[in-house]
Amino acid sequence: MSSTRYSHPLDKYLRTEVIPHVMCPGCGNMSIANAFLRAVDKIFGSFEKFVFVSGIGCAAWIPSPHFKADTIHTLHGRPIPVAIGVKLANPDLHVVVISGDGDLVAIGGNHLIHAARRNADILVIMVNNFNYGMTGGQLAPTTPHGAITITTPYGNPEHEIDVSKIVAEAGANYVARWTILHQIQLENSFKKALQMEGFRFIEVLSPCTSRYVPRNFGNLKNILDFFKKNTIDIQVAQRKGSTEGKIVIGEFVIRDRPGLVRSIQELRSRALNAWRSSR
Repeated sequence: MSSTRYSHPLDKYLRTEVIPHVMCPGCGNMSIANAFLRAVDKIFGSFEKFVFVSGIGCAAWIPSPHFKADTIHTLHGRPIPVAIGVKLANPDLHVVVISGDGDLVAIGGNHLIHAARRNADILVIMVNNFNYGMTGGQLAPTTPHGAITITTPYGNPEHEIDVSKIVAEAGANYVARWTILHQIQLENSFKKALQMEGFRFIEVLSPCTSRYVPRNFGNLKNILDFFKKNTIDIQVAQRKGSTEGKIVIGEFVIRDRPGLVRSIQELRSRALNAWRSSR
């Protein structure tokens, strides 16, 4: 029996040896990849001059091994410093980090905050699945208060971290948060962020369908219904003055501050001029 593989305009971005993908049933990772690839295709039309960096975890598998591009799979929690090094070494590259909340916030939280403070010229896409999905579904800094995980069977006693808010306050040029339901908004955010300089951060709420969802919502439909009823756009939230019981989504900040690359280049030029004038 011969198998037929249907062609798709985005196929040129994917490695055929890993199609179909290796994600769990219902996982939002490939929906996120689809939105990102649509954005890249509409703006650039290819992966030329793109480099992807990821750490350890389910979301880190989005670019590596699936994307037909230059990718670096780093140590757990270390994709951001590696990505900054790549960008500083070759400022002409589009450097994108795609990884999970455990990798970027728990293990690599310090790197995330200071990359935003430095306004480093990379795009970071954080897939927030609310737990450590790949290693069994343990408690993470992003696990909601009261949620059940394998390490908190009676509910999470801690309060979760608001990653997007922290990154925005730290100094990033662009910060947005969406859920896997918001495909059009997510694609538009990718398109906008890809054309900006400085540090750009996009958080995507995509609950782990193998660990988190069964323990807390039963099935995927229930969590999607929850997102429909309990998300509120940040502009609406600001008008109402209250976000109690709601998940705030949307664009948190849009700035036009010089990125780290431009700041270093300007500093180098001033230093060189000062040296020349002193001779």
